[in-house]
Amino acid sequence: MRQVVLDTETTGLEVNEGHRIIEIGCVELVDRRLTGRHYHEYLNPGRAIDAGAEAVHGISLDFLADKPAFISIKDAFLSFIDGAELVIHNADFDLGFLDQELKLVREAKRTRQRCSIVDSLALARTRFPGQKNNLDALCKRLGVDNSGRSLHGALLDAQILAEVYLALTGGQGSLSLESNLSSSETLTAANIGLDGGRPRGPLPLIEVSETEQAAHESMLALLRRESEAGCVWDEITLNAKDGAE
Repeated sequence: MRQVVLDTETTGLEVNEGHRIIEIGCVELVDRRLTGRHYHEYLNPGRAIDAGAEAVHGISLDFLADKPAFISIKDAFLSFIDGAELVIHNADFDLGFLDQELKLVREAKRTRQRCSIVDSLALARTRFPGQKNNLDALCKRLGVDNSGRSLHGALLDAQILAEVYLALTGGQGSLSLESNLSSSETLTAANIGLDGGRPRGPLPLIEVSETEQAAHESMLALLRRESEAGCVWDEITLNAKDGAE
């Protein structure tokens, strides 16, 4: 599955008051793994930036003076997101601005017609009801490092949100056995030993990525802090080491 974690910065909070997007940041996940591919662009909004908004993201109109308008980057942006599942924190806010930009350049299809949507804020509210679920609060709760986030920024926030989303939804990449088999091998109950007999071929080796290992360690740290009974994984690891010795 291809997912794109997306964030925007804007000139203000209300799209109905004519506010515009000034930064778009996206990072790509494939099968719940960061690929390293991203999309990032600053945009000239052609209007003033609210003082309150600028205090949040630190982006000035002078900085944006030589940046392109949305219409100039539209095709590249749409090419990056088309067909993906978009992961957005408080999705209605960003989608409202994206759809307004698409409307202004007379693009017929809106975002939901191009992509499926996952709202990570809705996921967080389901998992942590009654608690703060903004990005900073989730980073602290899930053990995601956001120490470099002194100001909001679309690409930085998309990168942080990708880690938060993976931790929020299990922290585990998709364990697709088929992806580890050669084109000549077929995954069956027989060759992985599920038919009651012995395995009839080499078992696929599934390696844990650095991102998955970091998410695992973050989850363990959370369990150690929050659980009065302690972290069972630590006991299992200790017992395994004792048995090996």
